[in-house]
Amino acid sequence: MSALKVTQVKSSIGTKPKHRGTLRALGLRGIGKTNTLPDRPEIRGMIARVPHLVTVEEIKDDAS
Repeated sequence: MSALKVTQVKSSIGTKPKHRGTLRALGLRGIGKTNTLPDRPEIRGMIARVPHLVTVEEIKDDAS
C-alpha cells in the first residue's frame, strides 16, 4: 500500500475557515510541517480542497 507525504508550503492566514479546518484534519499545523497519510480517496479529496497550500509526494511501499 502506498502513502502520501503532505507538506504545507503556504500559510493558512487569510484563507477560508474550511481550508484551515482541512489542514488541521490532515495533521498540518504550519508552514513546513509534513505528515505521512495513507493513499485513500478520502485523503485525496481533502487534499483537492487545498492544493494551493500543500505539496504532495507519493511514497511507494516495496514491502511485497
